[in-house]
Amino acid sequence: MEDSRTKKTIKNVQISLIYYFVSLVLNFFSRQVFIKHLGAEVLGLNTTATSLLGMLNLAELGIGTAIAYSLYTPLYNKDKQAICDIVSVQGWLYRKIAYIILGAAIVLMLFFPLIFAKVDVPMWYTYATFAVLLFSGMLGYFINYKQIVLTADQKDYKVIINLKGFTIIKILLQIVCIIFLSNGYIYWLALEVLAAIAISIALNKLLKKEYPWLTTSISQGALLRKKYPDIIVKTKQLFVHKIGTFALLQSSPIILYAFASLTLVAIYGNYMLIITAIATLAASLFSSMNAGVGSLVAEGNKDKIINMFWKLATFRFWLASVFCFLFYLFANTFISVWVGQQYILETTPFVLLAMYLFVQQIRVCDIFLNAYGLYKDVFAPLVEAILNIGLSILFGYFWNLSGILIGVLISQIIIVCTWKPYFLFRNGFAVSPIHYFKVYAQYLVFIAASFVLTYILNERVLHLGNDFVALLAKASVYIVLSLIIFVLFRKKDFVAVLNQILQIRKAN
Repeated sequence: MEDSRTKKTIKNVQISLIYYFVSLVLNFFSRQVFIKHLGAEVLGLNTTATSLLGMLNLAELGIGTAIAYSLYTPLYNKDKQAICDIVSVQGWLYRKIAYIILGAAIVLMLFFPLIFAKVDVPMWYTYATFAVLLFSGMLGYFINYKQIVLTADQKDYKVIINLKGFTIIKILLQIVCIIFLSNGYIYWLALEVLAAIAISIALNKLLKKEYPWLTTSISQGALLRKKYPDIIVKTKQLFVHKIGTFALLQSSPIILYAFASLTLVAIYGNYMLIITAIATLAASLFSSMNAGVGSLVAEGNKDKIINMFWKLATFRFWLASVFCFLFYLFANTFISVWVGQQYILETTPFVLLAMYLFVQQIRVCDIFLNAYGLYKDVFAPLVEAILNIGLSILFGYFWNLSGILIGVLISQIIIVCTWKPYFLFRNGFAVSPIHYFKVYAQYLVFIAASFVLTYILNERVLHLGNDFVALLAKASVYIVLSLIIFVLFRKKDFVAVLNQILQIRKAN
């Protein structure tokens, strides 16, 4: 079983990384084309419409996460009937939720003339963009929901191989249409619809091939929900957690639009695209381990579970510091070359974004909380949402984007960096969390020491400048220094990570 988890994990990582780099290049180029040919206003509209749709998707309640958690044990035990039953419950729940989202979307669109009153683009752009994004989202509720089995079974790489090709072709065709055709945005919208339909067809063919025995019934799902009451309990808990997630990911562009303009939303979106690209890279490396951790928890070996946590935590803290330093060095230079000097942020919000990136990349606890199904701390996401939105609005009123980011960071430090580790160690691992916070403090000291030593070497010994080659040299110095420091003080965990990598290579 351990060997099987290892093989699936490395396949997920390898395939994810290949498509990550291809998609990364295309997405950045596509955004550049978007700004150049359609303008920052249209791009900001697209970002805002996505955030509004994300708000409606709160109605999903976290059903997908609850279903994934419920599937780990039957997949581990190869219980096909239980898998079919659980996915039938998911289909029934998703059908109900889809109707709620559609109704809410229609009501929301009635207010578009007020919401987008200061937008300097045709109003039909707003309606068409939102409708197309809504259509793509609805396919996930009505047709694509069974994809959760592939994810829970550590077969994300098969989804990527079969479906990402459609996405890549779509983006290439959208770029061509925007550059060479008049009314290119119309073709951009049409291709979004066609790609969503093609992906749905391909996904269902893949599911039939992988799980020919997987049969679901929406009507049976309504009856079977009583057989699996834990799904409903977890879903109710996860709904509250999704409020916190929405507050973090979707509220900032909406609040920013309220205090500023769509152009500033687009500028913020450019930096967030870089952060998202970094997060996607990390996800390519680590998210494929989610199902593996879930399988490990289902196996029930406490020592192996905690050992896996410390291996992931050590490596992720080091990698998070590297990502943060690289973002600080290169993001503004990249933005300037990519879309122009006029789209560079001021220093304060830029530094705050780098801090936000770091906090997001050290969220190791989430993987294990999901694996244990620990969602009963429903007060935590409510506190997070209240702090996030409330402080973002308060500080945003006075300090614009900087204030919004300060509000986000305060909520993240209290909930993500403090509460979640405490909750996991107490209720998941059933051990004292004191050791975690001691090691956490050590990691921060290691990172601070790496920053200081890098600065001293660069400024007083190497005398590096600020051209691109000098930036690369600074990045190399930091990576080497931080790696040496982490290995010296956390040798056991780093050796364990390296051994895991060697096992993965041998398994292939």
